[in-house]
Amino acid sequence: MEKLDLKKLPRHIAIIMDGNGRWAQNKRLSRVKGHQKGLEAVKEVVETCGELGIKILTLYAFSKENWRRPREEVNELMRLLQRYLVEERKELLEKNIRLNAIGDLEDLPTPILEILKETVEMTRHKDGLILNLALSYGGRSEIVAGIRKIIEEVEQGKISRDDITPETFSRYLFTRDLPDPDLLIRTSGELRISNFLLWQIAYTELYFTKTLWPDFGKEELIQALLEYQRRERRFGLTTSQIRGSFTPA
Repeated sequence: MEKLDLKKLPRHIAIIMDGNGRWAQNKRLSRVKGHQKGLEAVKEVVETCGELGIKILTLYAFSKENWRRPREEVNELMRLLQRYLVEERKELLEKNIRLNAIGDLEDLPTPILEILKETVEMTRHKDGLILNLALSYGGRSEIVAGIRKIIEEVEQGKISRDDITPETFSRYLFTRDLPDPDLLIRTSGELRISNFLLWQIAYTELYFTKTLWPDFGKEELIQALLEYQRRERRFGLTTSQIRGSFTPA
């Protein structure tokens, strides 16, 4: 069996966890059961990333648009988030995992936001895997918020228009302290980005699988990583430039 090259792993993996509802429907279960099963997949993928030495794992846990789902489903997702944050604290600490969160976090119910902040604080000194949860997150709203911050600082004289570059703009985003993802995985067979990390994935490798999220685990993740390692990342350059054989004129 083909094996991973542990020296060529992505530093940052982002995942759109899709398919909980369809998984439940296929088994004639409620959507709630699908989300509960999906949480088990989260635990397995987090554990695997930690074992492999992946530096950052960003999970699209709850989007801005998800608030429009039926109230019962939203409440269950919030309960699952709360349960995860409380029950996994010990595991996060023991596995040297630092929790981080991005998005419009103030949208979260106050009790859950407090638990989130507590868990983030408890793990902030850990230097292993960074588990980055995208909660009440939307890529377009993130970019708009960043533009507003820049306008405000230009008006206050803190920066000039000439200071605005792609690099400086990145510092106004939720992910300002993180490198851009190297690999984006989406489960369930959907071939779209769904408003996730729109700025950050400009040069990210995309991997789509038909596997529904509750069935996504260690073996599926390894397959995605093997595919990633078969690709050549050029960042707009030529193959010869990347391989060091290009001689400028």
